[in-house]
Amino acid sequence: MIVCAGDVESIKGALPVGIGLVNSAINLTRVCIMNPPEFILFVGTAGSYGNYKPFDIVKSKVAANVEQSFLEKKSYTPIDNIVASTDDVSRETIVNSSNYITASKEVSDKFLKLNLELENMEFFSILSVAKEFNIPAGGLFVVTNYCFEDAHKEFKANHKRAIKILEEHIRNIK
Repeated sequence: MIVCAGDVESIKGALPVGIGLVNSAINLTRVCIMNPPEFILFVGTAGSYGNYKPFDIVKSKVAANVEQSFLEKKSYTPIDNIVASTDDVSRETIVNSSNYITASKEVSDKFLKLNLELENMEFFSILSVAKEFNIPAGGLFVVTNYCFEDAHKEFKANHKRAIKILEEHIRNIK
């Protein structure tokens, strides 16, 4: 099953499950209860903390949920904030998820020091739901922007092209 966030992240050939950590988790859980798929492929766009360039295509099976306040040592979490759909995490690009979008080179550099490479709002919840239902899962992302000061402007300028790239890849998968 191929899923996407929906709304501005609607991608032909993918089922929209919701934007952000909460909506995507609720809606994908509903899908998995009613009709569990054999595999979940999440497709969407991502921001880069600096090592990937716009329009790079990145696959991943590992997601994190690390907030900026954690980087600043102003918060902690008692729960596991990394989820993987693979045993070999060391070779994976880790996609960080939050309901907030990073728009600071300084913060992006701190994420890179934790081996976090990309940012996508939904991927952590997608992998968490898949893990709960014992469904193999992965993600396919097209980078739209760097998570620096002009992140939103760059995202808007590159978004349509990134969606077309994703749709082309989905056509080739099917």
